[in-house]
Amino acid sequence: MNYREILYEVKDGVALVTLNRPDKLNAWTTRMAEEIQDATLAAAEDDAARVIVLTGAGRGFCAGADMKLLSDMGGGGKGQAATEDPDDVPRPRPSAVRRDFTHKYSYFPAIPKPVIAAINGPVAGIGLVMTLYCDIRIAATDAKFTSAFVKRGLIAEYGGAWLAERVMGVANALEVFLSGRIFDGDEARRLGLVNLTFPSEGFLEAALTYARDLAANNSPRSMRVIKQQIWESLFQDLDAGVELSLVEMKASIASDDFKEGVAHFLEKRAPRFSGR
Repeated sequence: MNYREILYEVKDGVALVTLNRPDKLNAWTTRMAEEIQDATLAAAEDDAARVIVLTGAGRGFCAGADMKLLSDMGGGGKGQAATEDPDDVPRPRPSAVRRDFTHKYSYFPAIPKPVIAAINGPVAGIGLVMTLYCDIRIAATDAKFTSAFVKRGLIAEYGGAWLAERVMGVANALEVFLSGRIFDGDEARRLGLVNLTFPSEGFLEAALTYARDLAANNSPRSMRVIKQQIWESLFQDLDAGVELSLVEMKASIASDDFKEGVAHFLEKRAPRFSGR
């Protein structure tokens, strides 16, 4: 796919996907959505990429949906065309995954690698929902957050309400979405919305350092299975979770990564995980 609204590179085991409309605070478009999906699915298939980081160019992460798109929709139009070139279509979603993870914007949990949102600046609306689908959220301390939907006459889009309650609890999810107020990265961490915060100066490098550590020192196989276990647990009772863990534990003990995990520890050297 010919990327026009994102940047994509793989280095040091990390696939970096950068929303690239800095003059619009990386406002969301249909084109951008397709390019992000294509890039993340490409990273899922690339053995050189063990972790995926999603961030924004310039001073913003994603200011929500592009206002022209919203204006077109409000006027009875369909918004921005999904694609302009016949060959510029998203890659097919991974097969044999839970239906819940095949809807628009809900495919991140089906990506078999950690997806990290590196929230470098303002994030709103659909941009906020996108980060909820990521496995880990890291924010600049002064990044500005808002759901904004109530300010536009909209609702919590694309499963945002379902996700927000599970990420930060019912009370916090209701307050954040019903008020539509603006808060910073430090408060987002207190609310449970983000996992880690770093100062804005040097933020992306700090987030990438975190991602590189996962890529260099953790078993890709273990990360893949644990990610699946945790996302699946949202739909399971404890009995099913225990049964799945027993099956996966037996498989992990027979894996190459388990052998390497023991060997590198005993030999006091850096790991050389294969992901198998």
